[in-house]
Amino acid sequence: MDTSNPAVFVNAELLRLYVGRRVRAVIQVLRSDGGVVTGKSTDDNQILVKGSPPSPLSKFVEVVGIADSEKSIHAELWTNFGDTFETHTYNQLCQLANGEFKHLFL
Repeated sequence: MDTSNPAVFVNAELLRLYVGRRVRAVIQVLRSDGGVVTGKSTDDNQILVKGSPPSPLSKFVEVVGIADSEKSIHAELWTNFGDTFETHTYNQLCQLANGEFKHLFL
């Protein structure tokens, strides 16, 4: 496993802390307009994801890429997560991965 450039687990609130760094987020796809996908983060805020999404997109998608602003990610990797996803649990994971248990995550 390559650990030289880990992607930090983020929601929309945490994204602002990692501008210019590699992140991973799960979004609920709200709209897809060409190379920009508008999604709802697991903390119920909007994130714009730029790049070339797979076709078709499922309702929930994990994106890994570079946070290029406080509200957007330039995606390198897209993974369809299906049409159901436990957003509350993932949001708690983001909080733990950026809080007291940060040392357990790459």
